[in-house]
Amino acid sequence: MASDELVPGLWLIGIGPGDLGHMTERAITVARGCTKRYLEGYTAILPKDQEGRLEEVIGPWEKLMRPLVENPEGLLEEARSAAVALLVVGDPMQATTHIDLEARCIEQGVGFEVVPGMSATTLAVSLSGLQSYRFGRQVTLPYPYGEYLATSPLKMIEANYISGLHTLVLLDLDPTGMGFDPPKPMQPGEAVMVLRSMVEKCEEDGTNEGALAPVDEWDCVLLSDIGTESQRVVSGKLGEIADVSDGWIHTLILPCEMSENEKEAFERRRVA
Repeated sequence: MASDELVPGLWLIGIGPGDLGHMTERAITVARGCTKRYLEGYTAILPKDQEGRLEEVIGPWEKLMRPLVENPEGLLEEARSAAVALLVVGDPMQATTHIDLEARCIEQGVGFEVVPGMSATTLAVSLSGLQSYRFGRQVTLPYPYGEYLATSPLKMIEANYISGLHTLVLLDLDPTGMGFDPPKPMQPGEAVMVLRSMVEKCEEDGTNEGALAPVDEWDCVLLSDIGTESQRVVSGKLGEIADVSDGWIHTLILPCEMSENEKEAFERRRVA
């Protein structure tokens, strides 16, 4: 596909999780056909070895971090007269940042097209062995910022549990919360420490409903480096998961009461 076959506009292209082998043929073709290509580098991360391969797959590209994605005037100005690709790890429209881009394009009369990609969240549910229809609202676990510690993620986890629903927990990528620097993915031990702190804060505030066992006793599925050759899925108690040091990007699943089939799948993944 030559660049003049693509209409001007912003082409949001999902490149799948972890490995460029997950890119669809359409994603590759559209990316190659765009005049300019950017990799969005703060809502999700492409491993360094795959970044090194990206140019040979789709052509020259540049990285955009949070400031230029959330204040995209320059990006949209380019997209008025040329086909511009914004490459997103995973599936692009799962992030509110990208939904906002769609709204801005419509408001400003800039073309907007989406090429979906495989979602890491969908892959995580599939790999967990738990039933997809039993998942509730997914949660992002943020780093504490200074003295501030959000407790809303814990309350959503508890609400899911009370409703008989599993919770998919995405771990924060940037301890500064600014999105300027290359992200530093939260590790399992850090995630468990944050959850412990949330429980303590809710107990102090008197807002803990007490539906959950002590944090270290929660059942958990840990999914590391989803979609890469280093992919690993293990289960156990959160206290055990906290000691896992292998891997770079991690996702947690906190199950509610499991069915017999789910319990068997959970045991098959038990951390050694």
